[in-house]
Amino acid sequence: MSIVVDIQTISIAVASASVVAGVVYYALQIKHQGKTRHTDMIMRLYSHSGSKEMVEAIHKVLMAEYKDYDDFVKRYGPIISKDPVSIAIGMVISFYEGIGILVHRKLVDVDIVMELFVANAIWEKIRPVIEGARKHYDIPSLCEWFEYLYNEMKKREQKLQQSKT
Repeated sequence: MSIVVDIQTISIAVASASVVAGVVYYALQIKHQGKTRHTDMIMRLYSHSGSKEMVEAIHKVLMAEYKDYDDFVKRYGPIISKDPVSIAIGMVISFYEGIGILVHRKLVDVDIVMELFVANAIWEKIRPVIEGARKHYDIPSLCEWFEYLYNEMKKREQKLQQSKT
């Protein structure tokens, strides 16, 4: 009788351990798949940011000359126009708005964005245009996720600077 009980106890313990091991393995696999999906998404975004069209758009945005929104409109027309600089700004804004939403929802880590993309320089360049367009079109939320991204990157930069000192 004791041998049967011991075999039953051992088989129950082995079965229980197998279930626990299976659950742990499954949880680790799900975590790994999540990281793989995030990495894939970031690399696709990074690849898009290096496309000829996007590089040209970023170049147009950074090379555009204007003092403020009114000066921009005089030189290039309304922000929503067929002017190449306006189109470039639209492309760049759209790209970084998407990344801002991903950072906000914690689907992408801000540190990775900081290492791969030049969002800060672009936001600082187009900020006067966006702020003027917000007032002109009465759309206070215009580019809110791009601005959010910029602010999060600035916060992270400050934390990194503080940790170095």
